[in-house]
Amino acid sequence: MCGIVGYVGGREAAGVILDGLSRLEYRGYDSAGLVVSDLDPSRRAARSAHALQVVKRAGKLAALRAAMAETTFVGGLGLGHTRWATHGRPNDVNAHPHLSEDGRLAVIHNGIIENYVELRERLAAAGHTFLSETDTEVLVHLVEESYAAQAAAGAEPDLARAVREALGHVDGAYALVVAHADHEVLVAARHTSPLVIGLGQGENYLASDVPALLPYTREVIYLLDGDVAELRRDRVRVTGLDGAQRARPVDTVEWDAEAAEKGGYEHYMLKEIYEQPTVLQNTLGGRLARSGTDVELDLGLDPRSVERVVITAAGTAAYAGEVGAALLTRLARLPAHVEVASEFRYGEPVVDERTLCVVVSQSGETIDTLEALREAKRRGARTLAVLNVKGSSISREADDVLYIHAGPEIGVASTKAYTGMLAAFALLAVWFGRARGTLADDEAAALVHGLRELPNQVASALKRRDEVAAVAEAIKGARSALYLGRGVNLPTALEGALKLKEISYVHAEAYPTGEMKHGPIALIDAAMPVVVVATASTLLDKTLSNVQEVRARDGLVVAVADEDDARVAAVAQHVLRVPRTLEALSPIVAVVPLQLLAYEVANRLGRDVDQPRNLAKSVTVE
Repeated sequence: MCGIVGYVGGREAAGVILDGLSRLEYRGYDSAGLVVSDLDPSRRAARSAHALQVVKRAGKLAALRAAMAETTFVGGLGLGHTRWATHGRPNDVNAHPHLSEDGRLAVIHNGIIENYVELRERLAAAGHTFLSETDTEVLVHLVEESYAAQAAAGAEPDLARAVREALGHVDGAYALVVAHADHEVLVAARHTSPLVIGLGQGENYLASDVPALLPYTREVIYLLDGDVAELRRDRVRVTGLDGAQRARPVDTVEWDAEAAEKGGYEHYMLKEIYEQPTVLQNTLGGRLARSGTDVELDLGLDPRSVERVVITAAGTAAYAGEVGAALLTRLARLPAHVEVASEFRYGEPVVDERTLCVVVSQSGETIDTLEALREAKRRGARTLAVLNVKGSSISREADDVLYIHAGPEIGVASTKAYTGMLAAFALLAVWFGRARGTLADDEAAALVHGLRELPNQVASALKRRDEVAAVAEAIKGARSALYLGRGVNLPTALEGALKLKEISYVHAEAYPTGEMKHGPIALIDAAMPVVVVATASTLLDKTLSNVQEVRARDGLVVAVADEDDARVAAVAQHVLRVPRTLEALSPIVAVVPLQLLAYEVANRLGRDVDQPRNLAKSVTVE
């Protein structure tokens, strides 16, 4: 979850680290901290026993910046951290980095040490003093213990060896970085939680996500589970926990630094909403055959060998999976269903070699989804990942990957990745349908044509922001909202409700439209907005009948409807118009005004849209 940045080289490390942390603050913003070590020989000799320069503060990165303004941090080696709290409340003491008792060793960590209570008790009994409530602090003492043992044995202390030995006692997930005042090296290790190394000339970098590295380098090494890396100015060495050297390839990142900036928009989320036409072009590009009736996917699996599909994901990605399941069922006549990733791995899933398990994740690091993938593979299922980030853990472990090519998504509440996932599932459903002979030429041609039109249709929907803003102004005082959808657009309602509560903190829930009268109708009154997805479908008449039931109880109806539909306006007080498309593709267009509605409501309520409370972008702990 947390954001990690490290640097060793000829620049002032503090500036590099602060810049990197600012690009990773979406990963956690309960607290932040930084430590710098001076590599200059002429100054090292004059340093005090507490040679590491450290500052850490509860709250967002701005609090750390303010604290740093009170002093000067000099040195070319350092590491920094933004925290999303798991163990211990967000305060100065629990903020990372954590230091050894002599102040010469510093550790930052992302993940959870599952056996930390046992380790803490053993270390405390051996005389170690703990200052924080965190699980991370046991890592400091374990490394310190191993380092001291080397010195006591008369050996030249080896920091990397001390880290490897310390990790031999640890159970759990971690991405950690260690620095010591007496060593011109950063030691990093990874198990489950992501870490990526950036390569420079006479300098090297480390981060938990690529955006922190982009202003400095696009040449990266992705660490794998069990890797321990030593970063010096002029070289990087990767070993396993056994000390044996491991070869890791150097990859070139396709994004540039500008792609990770706001581009003049007030918030990253708004920028990413408006990037969706481009994302759809990227997702669909090169995958729609010239024949006009087929989809071309570079996948190794044989679609005719699949008898059923299980889709597993978390949050927004799970709602994309719900659309995908509906499309695979309708177009390819494949039994398909979604299981929430955090439940899948513990539910004794019934999968085998005839099952395709599709895992969906923007980051490719979502721990619940990664573990679901591993469980599916253990049980013999073929696996396919729908992902955005190349080089991620899931991308390396899945049998096949279908990338959405959405570029960096910084806003915590996902938008452009969601529509990219929907487009990817549409491609997959057509591909399966054609291979299995369940999708006739004329229907396939209509779908391929509809896919080609989607970027322009989403761009058209985005031009109606002012209309959405007017609705947001009308409903911003609501304390709760009900979202309704049917068929392939039930997930659209679910996603719309999720967006509203994620960033505005207004309670919202979604139901199948036909289920409204089985409970939720009791909540309806003039103060409660009811947001209905009412685009063209085989069930539109029934949807309009349900809307009449809301109006009969003085409900305030906000409907998402096609531009040329006159019937919806007769039963809804507010109509958010979108271009008409095929029912199977309508979720990609219909979700756009719901994203904008959530954004506009949250903005009017003064919420922190990009960094909503208690949330982080990539959930890498269970």
